[in-house]
Amino acid sequence: MTLYEQLAKTRVLPLYTATDLTYLPVVESLLIEHELYFIEVTFRSDLALAAIEELSQSGKLIVGAGTVRTLEQAKAAVEKGARFIVSPALVPDVVEFCLAENIPVFPGTATPNDIQRAAAYGLSVVKFFPADIYGGLPAIKALSGPFYDIRFVPTGGITLENVQDYLSDPQVLAVGGSFILSESLVKEGREKADSHLAHVKSLLS
Repeated sequence: MTLYEQLAKTRVLPLYTATDLTYLPVVESLLIEHELYFIEVTFRSDLALAAIEELSQSGKLIVGAGTVRTLEQAKAAVEKGARFIVSPALVPDVVEFCLAENIPVFPGTATPNDIQRAAAYGLSVVKFFPADIYGGLPAIKALSGPFYDIRFVPTGGITLENVQDYLSDPQVLAVGGSFILSESLVKEGREKADSHLAHVKSLLS
């Protein structure tokens, strides 16, 4: 099973920004307990690489790097164990590096031009970001006409209230977001985070 197929089965991609590494064991445990095996650690803090390394060394989750805007970030993340790369835009250097290294990459797209550029690289899955700003599900449905062979991972503005709507669309491979599990939620206590993830999981069935 490819990583893309695994993500399609899991259906959600938690975006996690680490500002305190001591919470990582709890994050890992909670995700595994709820059979959510993916995590995208974002380059939105100085601890991104350390978090990627720690989670990757454990080997229990499929760990990727998010908010990757430069080739240097992509290389560093892969060196620390990241198994996939997610960018907020289509960054040619990052895409080309990932293709050369056989690393799954999800470039950020929002327009037909973005998607066409991704398709020209041979990619069949893209991030759609920020989903809510660029038309949400109606936009994905419209884009799926000409780009019928592309599947989307919408991120940005996905909530507990609309996640099922997004996942009902056959062109949506999975959805991403910090609404799934965040450090701030974990800080409020394991019990609350556990209950939240149980609710998220119930929306996927």
